[in-house]
Amino acid sequence: MFDDVKEIENGLILPVYKPLFWSSFDVIKTIRFFFKKKYGLRKIKVGHAGTLDPLATGLLLVCTGKKTKQIEKFQALKKTYYTTFHFGATTPSFDLETDINQVYDINHISNNQITQTIEKFKGELFQKPPLYSAIKRNGEKLYDFARKGINISDIKKRKIEIFEFSILKNNFPEIDFKITCSKGTYIRSIANDFGKCLKTGAFVKHLERFSIGDYNLSNSISVNNFKSFG
Repeated sequence: MFDDVKEIENGLILPVYKPLFWSSFDVIKTIRFFFKKKYGLRKIKVGHAGTLDPLATGLLLVCTGKKTKQIEKFQALKKTYYTTFHFGATTPSFDLETDINQVYDINHISNNQITQTIEKFKGELFQKPPLYSAIKRNGEKLYDFARKGINISDIKKRKIEIFEFSILKNNFPEIDFKITCSKGTYIRSIANDFGKCLKTGAFVKHLERFSIGDYNLSNSISVNNFKSFG
């Protein structure tokens, strides 16, 4: 797949498609194993520029060798997601990692209200990350607290920016959206907050990252290309 070992060590930027149920670490571990076995490398640095949840699919930007020093630069790039929000219910994780915990009425919601609410989310805003996230508190990830049943209520809001927020398909109570946003944006929190604005509930049913900066899924590499090595 790659002919020059020095090129791998000097650094590659690999747009990789992360499948459903894989963690971002699973992808990194698989690619690292591939390079070590295939090219006889004793060790090789491999990292990614932006975590994707196991229930999310799409583009994971993987860096090797010296390019891992540029990860922060790639993390700062705009990201575009295709997502489906399901309205009328909530889950603790704001997606399908956890079961529905409350059901809400949706009969009062009109298309005009949905359009007006989209406009409220465009531009700069402060967002509270979900408890089910990899943000660390005292050295432990928040989702570890959540899975132990420990509620952390004082999660600080973060400044984010939404550059594009548009409807791809409206099949209410499910709507497909395209969202382009800044680093640190949680699409799951957008869904939860969107539901609150409509005086109902909402969670992410589907999430796929389409692009990071100029890198997108059309030129991505399947993780199976690395997994199939034996």
